[in-house]
Amino acid sequence: MARASEMRGRRPRIDTAYDGRDRDRFGRATEWIARAMGTPWFLIGLTLFCAAWMAWNSLMPEGWRFDSAALGFTALTLVLSLQASYAAPLILLAQNRQDDRDRVGMEQDRQRAERNLADTEYLAREIVALRMALTEVEERMVSRDVLRDELRSLLDRLDERDGRADADEARDER
Repeated sequence: MARASEMRGRRPRIDTAYDGRDRDRFGRATEWIARAMGTPWFLIGLTLFCAAWMAWNSLMPEGWRFDSAALGFTALTLVLSLQASYAAPLILLAQNRQDDRDRVGMEQDRQRAERNLADTEYLAREIVALRMALTEVEERMVSRDVLRDELRSLLDRLDERDGRADADEARDER
């Protein structure tokens, strides 16, 4: 089903026209620019650009120059100021995205640590329960030697009974 704005032939509002992918693409671009501006190659390139600018406007014939050295390279100063005015917000955007990723990572680490703690506590309780059960079983368990001695004493008593019973039968028969 079509949206009401599409049915009327209108374009969607500006804030609904952008989806998450566009914002993410812009964020990735700002991170790439901020990362590139922090490299030695950027600094070398910017230094070479400024050196070439100043050499051109100092050494070339007067008609070819576009920025006067006598005025302190005003156009170069404006270009560098413009670059700095865009660089600072891009770097801040990249830092904000990194802070968001770090925050998500810390939250996931905290949740993982809570789960590990709960699992460890559960395992500790289970181990204690097993130890208690084993202790109880050991207390009830009879050792082989004790069992062997008890069986011998029972056999001896049975033999005595049989011996008395045989003696009683022999007396009765007489």
